Amino acid sequence: MKIICIGRNYVEHAKELGNDIPDEPVIFMKPKSAIIQPHTPFYYPEFTNELHYECELVLRISKNGKYIQERHASNYYNGITVGIDFTARDIQDELKKKGLPWEKAKAFDNSAAIGKFIDIKPDFNKKNINFSFFKNGEKVQQGNSGNMIFSIDKLIANISMYFSLNIGDFIFTGTPAGVGECVVGDELEAFLENESLLKMEVK
Repeated sequence: MKIICIGRNYVEHAKELGNDIPDEPVIFMKPKSAIIQPHTPFYYPEFTNELHYECELVLRISKNGKYIQERHASNYYNGITVGIDFTARDIQDELKKKGLPWEKAKAFDNSAAIGKFIDIKPDFNKKNINFSFFKNGEKVQQGNSGNMIFSIDKLIANISMYFSLNIGDFIFTGTPAGVGECVVGDELEAFLENESLLKMEVK
């Protein structure tokens, strides 16, 4: 099982971090140990002083595949939810300045929170999925899949050129604008449409 993540997939988010708009998906990965297991507390990492939340739509891969054509991509995932890509922003900024990989800032233990999955039905409109993220009861992020630079099926096709997709893999599809800092004591909650699928506290 692996976690494949997409960076800079919403124009406004790329702009808020001062990044260029990508011509192709920006791909990075997290190890299995990044997943926060159910009922496990999330503790603020001791190695960062600037922990950020990034709420995203997350896909569950249901079929093995390689070199998947975009028109067949929907056959390879059967579940969707919301997740949080926790980022040690201070560490990431330092790594970026040096031209180094982001793993220490993005792929550390418990850096991937994944909500309850919803099964994707045949009539599911993947081009108009609303999701939102609240910190301490205040909405801080609002996203819609229709605003992605690279659609869900385009992502599947692109990723599978480089990495075989396997049953049980997860794909974080990118975060919209509104990312920000979280601190100890913050209550975090993510919604798909009007359904709360992920709720947690930073300890």
